[in-house]
Amino acid sequence: MNTLHQLATILRQRIAQLKLTQHGLSADAGISRQTLTKALSGRADFKVTTLIALADRLGFQVLLVPKEIAPDMTAPTEAKPRVKSVVDAAIEALNTAPPKK
Repeated sequence: MNTLHQLATILRQRIAQLKLTQHGLSADAGISRQTLTKALSGRADFKVTTLIALADRLGFQVLLVPKEIAPDMTAPTEAKPRVKSVVDAAIEALNTAPPKK
């Protein structure tokens, strides 16, 4: 992420994912609603302390990463369970069973 716009997009997506309101988030983060609105606009610069407070309330960690390794870093994907559920096993059995005559 290299721009304020990209950062703001990530913050807005997380707010939507967590179903938070701007009013509630600004209160929880200890920042004014105006400061939050500016930060989420992607056009206004804001303090590092504001970023840290927002990141914390949104479940993020602010981290500086050397550019050499940044391209290799990806967000974790949701792993599939190692053990099949009873439902998955039943569906698989139905899909692999020979057709009835």
